[in-house]
Amino acid sequence: MGLLSMAKAKAKATTTHTNTTTDMGLLLVFFPQNHNATNTFKRTNSNNLILSKTQSTISICALLFFLTLLLFTLSTFEPTNTLHHSNNNNRQPKQTQSKTQNHNNNNWFLPKRFWPNTPLKSQHSHSHPSKALQRMGTLYRRGTRAMTDLVICHVADETTVHEFRYFLRLIHRSGLTARSDVVFLFGSGSNSSSFAPVIREENDAFSSLLELRTELNSTRWTQLPESTFDVSRFFVRVGKKGDEIAEPLWGKKTRINSSDGGGGGGGEVLLSYGSVLSFDAAELDPENSLAGFLDRVPLSLRRWACYPMLLGRVRHNFKHVMLVDVKNTVVVSDPLGRVRNRRSESVFLFVKHGKKNTDASRTSQRPVNSAVVMGGARGVRRLANAVLVEIVRASMQQKKRKNSVSESAILSQLAGGNEFVLKAKGVELMEASESIPDASQLSGRNSGASLSDFAIIQRGSTSNNHELISSVFIKQICSSVVDSSVYRDC
Repeated sequence: MGLLSMAKAKAKATTTHTNTTTDMGLLLVFFPQNHNATNTFKRTNSNNLILSKTQSTISICALLFFLTLLLFTLSTFEPTNTLHHSNNNNRQPKQTQSKTQNHNNNNWFLPKRFWPNTPLKSQHSHSHPSKALQRMGTLYRRGTRAMTDLVICHVADETTVHEFRYFLRLIHRSGLTARSDVVFLFGSGSNSSSFAPVIREENDAFSSLLELRTELNSTRWTQLPESTFDVSRFFVRVGKKGDEIAEPLWGKKTRINSSDGGGGGGGEVLLSYGSVLSFDAAELDPENSLAGFLDRVPLSLRRWACYPMLLGRVRHNFKHVMLVDVKNTVVVSDPLGRVRNRRSESVFLFVKHGKKNTDASRTSQRPVNSAVVMGGARGVRRLANAVLVEIVRASMQQKKRKNSVSESAILSQLAGGNEFVLKAKGVELMEASESIPDASQLSGRNSGASLSDFAIIQRGSTSNNHELISSVFIKQICSSVVDSSVYRDC
């Protein structure tokens, strides 16, 4: 009876379940549609989540980029505090420390980039120097315009880096480069390579000094500490509005036009400085013309075979030329002022200091100093040709004593007994009554300003004279607060 009751109850439950299922059939029709909506809702939420994550990632990347850019920008500015300098000063000896403190106190008004121990920024390309002329020579600095004067400086093999550095520094400061291009003539390519870094350093130092002086002159600091460097000599008024400024001879040609500067008919004020370049003797005298006449051809003689080639190629570009010896002389001011008003055929020679010619027939004739020769471009070129011919003639006459030929003796002979040779070649010779001042004449001079009394100073053959010149000029340069901020050896 109990089993029968359970069976009936189970059957009834089954019947109830069946009826319930049948009654809800209409409702189940909507279940698939609701399932699709649920999936769409899930996909929408998923897409929104991905989009949100993408936007967050982009925002974070943009923030990191701007933070990196900000840090890079801030790192390029120089710090305004002096903590780093003071820490370095604490490690220095007392004498050096006091000198640095005094120097910083004196330079408080200078722009930060010109403070002592601030590295100079190179203003010229050092890695790929360009050719100077017709695939020859090396151009270290291209000037601002075409110059009327040319200074050719021959560098003997025994010239030291110290002598070369001060020669170049002083010729920059002399104002001569405001109107002249400077050419260095080296005896070999190795010498040219060894002196190239010095040329670049001094060119950059001069550019920094020119920039600093110009900047200070344009501000309220009109009364600057005393200095022998006059920046006004490097500014000239050229042409009128619309006139074309002639470009430098050396290097690649680029058009320079002044029509956008200046105003009215008064012309334009232009920054004026010449080019600095060099040639090797093998470039200008590839066959070494004197090698067949002399056992050894020093640069002091070979240079006369180089001049005709160089001066012949630029004969239409320059009006005045000066030939100068780097080892034995320094240029303090502009000596070409003595020949600028002379004819193009004129040549100016100095006599040797305190020496008489040993030739009895010309006891009153003092020997010529071959360290400096200057004059009109045509006259100097003709003189070079005459000297070259005389060197060959003298070497052939002295076959038993080769290498005894002296350029000073050749010039003295041309200026004296064989003066008609120069006249026949169209050279108008002018021999100075005075000699080039010797370095010994600088002793006892207390004021650096007195050095401006000289245009050229001869170093002399003794080491004492060389040290005297160095000490005098170092004192002169380093006594100026502005100048000493540029030159690192002060």
